[in-house]
Amino acid sequence: MIDSNNIQWKIDELGVTANEGASLEFYIKHIAQTSGEKEVNQSITYSDDEGNAVTFPSPSVLVECGVVVNPEPCPIPVELSIGGCQDSMVIDMGSTYLESLGRILQLDVTVKNVCPGKRVALAVILTEVDSNGEEYQRGMKTFTIPAHNFPTCRDVLVRCIKFVLPEDLDVSGGNPNAMCNERNFKARFIAHNIDTDYRCCDSIVTIL
Repeated sequence: MIDSNNIQWKIDELGVTANEGASLEFYIKHIAQTSGEKEVNQSITYSDDEGNAVTFPSPSVLVECGVVVNPEPCPIPVELSIGGCQDSMVIDMGSTYLESLGRILQLDVTVKNVCPGKRVALAVILTEVDSNGEEYQRGMKTFTIPAHNFPTCRDVLVRCIKFVLPEDLDVSGGNPNAMCNERNFKARFIAHNIDTDYRCCDSIVTIL
């Protein structure tokens, strides 16, 4: 290797008395941030004492730069052996923990006094509260609530708004490897009409 990007291969003699081939194997590392088909070689030059001309192929590799997350690493094995002609053996293997614990919080909310023919934009902001009253972000969801066609204002029940709460985000101060802790949350709701009959002067609005 001349440097991290260049290789030079020198062969003393090749094919002196018969046909002879040679192959070079090397490893490459992708250091850019883009995906796609990448050529392995930027350029190849060849020279020999006889002035032969050689044509080399242009290999390429398909690079995928997607983010890969492994939330559950392989457990560390514990080695053990059973002796020859031994019918049984009892071994204390220590402790293990439940993996990937978490909870699902499902919320229902009633949007009050929704006028007929008006869609509603609804947002839900969820935070978790620690023992000092400090809040930590746990999620935000937004919804378009369809308009109703009743002749007067009606309350609209929005059901089954779900939030996933992994246990490794627990800020209660207890053991993060268990679901034995009480976790405290705050949910905030924002709602407003999407549709309105107000029109600004000289404006064109498309109503869906």
